[in-house]
Amino acid sequence: MKHGVLSEADDLVVEEHPIAMTYNGISHAVMMATPADLEDFALGFSLSEGIIAHPGECYGVDVVNGAGGITVEIEIASGAFMELKERRRTLAGRTGCGLCGVDSLDQVCRPLPTLARAQGFNTEGVRRALSEIGPRQALTRLTGAAHAAAWCGMDGELRIVREDVGRHNALDKVIGAMTRAKAAPGDGFLLITSRVSFEMAQKASLAGVSALVGMSAPTLAAVELAETAGMTLLAFARGSDFVCYTHPDGLQLDSACQSPPPGAA
Repeated sequence: MKHGVLSEADDLVVEEHPIAMTYNGISHAVMMATPADLEDFALGFSLSEGIIAHPGECYGVDVVNGAGGITVEIEIASGAFMELKERRRTLAGRTGCGLCGVDSLDQVCRPLPTLARAQGFNTEGVRRALSEIGPRQALTRLTGAAHAAAWCGMDGELRIVREDVGRHNALDKVIGAMTRAKAAPGDGFLLITSRVSFEMAQKASLAGVSALVGMSAPTLAAVELAETAGMTLLAFARGSDFVCYTHPDGLQLDSACQSPPPGAA
């Protein structure tokens, strides 16, 4: 029904499949995800979850399509695999909250790197990235049901864009693609179309990125994490508007930014 009128029409619906992550032949996690860019997803997930400490510990990724879903077979170094077995978690349904299946509190807040101050992060680049992300969201335009994440140059150029039905998955895919492209984390910032939750900020921080821009609201836990890690966090970013929550000294203002009038609160 549209404008009170009943009609029949074809519609496109976003794909959502169970994706099983196995490490050295042992099943570790099952997520509902969009079945695209799965090699990026596997590498980004492995890094952001601390399963591997660096890309060199991932020896290979194979995507296997089966009747019940898709299995991503990841071969990792023996040392990383031994550590993984010691802290096995069941992560089915991960797209809901990002922490489903964590079985102890010390697994939630992992040690964060101390991030260097963002260099070259500026309002003009943020505005450009925000203006260009919409046309790059093909799944969202077709279905209205996908999240996007992007790795942007400091000038706002969208260098890597990934979409997924799950916001965590979209960010993991970008982190994996950045790693495969050998992108330097200090050369740009991350843009996400979703809210900035604790885990989204944690993933960005663990990737070594000093500036994160979210198009929706942040959570208090995400703001506190960004403050502690030294990350410049912007949220409610739309058009020319945004709110800077942490480390404003990492954001360069351009001439289009006006000071408030005298006496303004």
